[in-house]
Amino acid sequence: MKGKGLIICLVIIAAMTAGYRWLPSHYNPFAPLQLDDPPGTLTQFKLRRLTPEHCETLLAQANARQLIRTQSVAETGGECPLSNVVRVRNFGPVSLSSSFLASCPLALSSALFVSQQAQPLTRTLMGSSLTRIDHLGSFACRNIYHRPDARRSEHASAQALDISGFTLDNGQRVSVLRGWQNAKTEPWLRALLSASCGYFGNALGPDYNAAHANHFHLGMRGFGYCP
Repeated sequence: MKGKGLIICLVIIAAMTAGYRWLPSHYNPFAPLQLDDPPGTLTQFKLRRLTPEHCETLLAQANARQLIRTQSVAETGGECPLSNVVRVRNFGPVSLSSSFLASCPLALSSALFVSQQAQPLTRTLMGSSLTRIDHLGSFACRNIYHRPDARRSEHASAQALDISGFTLDNGQRVSVLRGWQNAKTEPWLRALLSASCGYFGNALGPDYNAAHANHFHLGMRGFGYCP
């Protein structure tokens, strides 16, 4: 019986191994992330475990496909040193209120979120295209909530972006502060924030606390922390 059980186990393992080999890459947790992988738990998992080399490769591909435009930035020292960061200029057809500094994971996650979720959701729920994203910045050498006894903020390493508003192709401008309380724009803004949870380690909005009343905080720490 022991020998028979061992044979059955080996057969199951062999079948699983063969199955993974034929799975589409976006269904295979062991396959590297690709830009065309659909949103979902596996894509989020792969984003969290990116190596620096793979992240740089994917970001270069995203630039080539005009999902994002980035420029290299020199490393800096000081209290909040930066390395392997880029300056994000735009998300292809979606412009920015200003450029911002971003770690490779933040830049790549943002590009995928905008192309795969923010743009389609805006067309579906608002009947117009997304043309610009307003933000409050990404890099700031400080602790969380500026408290002297708190740990360093994600912003201290360019690992988070604070989005404050959006502009649509029809000319409509929607701020997070006012739009969150507007019956016509609230469902869309909530859908955007909810969708962002699949790309970032944490996604915080106006319902989180008063400090986030006017923006979405999209950061890389954690895994799907989206209260």
